[in-house]
Amino acid sequence: MRGIPILIVFFSIFLVASLLIPSPMFPGNVICTLIGKIEEEYAEILSALFNGAFYGIVLWLVFVVVSRRFEKEK
Repeated sequence: MRGIPILIVFFSIFLVASLLIPSPMFPGNVICTLIGKIEEEYAEILSALFNGAFYGIVLWLVFVVVSRRFEKEK
């Protein structure tokens, strides 16, 4: 469970980055488009949440795989 802080940090970074960057980021903008018509301000927040979750999980998985490889080498 030591990877949980990594997940929280990367989720937070990509959540804030998605809110601050004026252009839409993948996959949040695609998911919001597939959901359908929603209010513009909710779409921006929902897109940022999807981006934070997606990139946070991807980078967390990379961290877990790399840390397990280093543990096996010991």
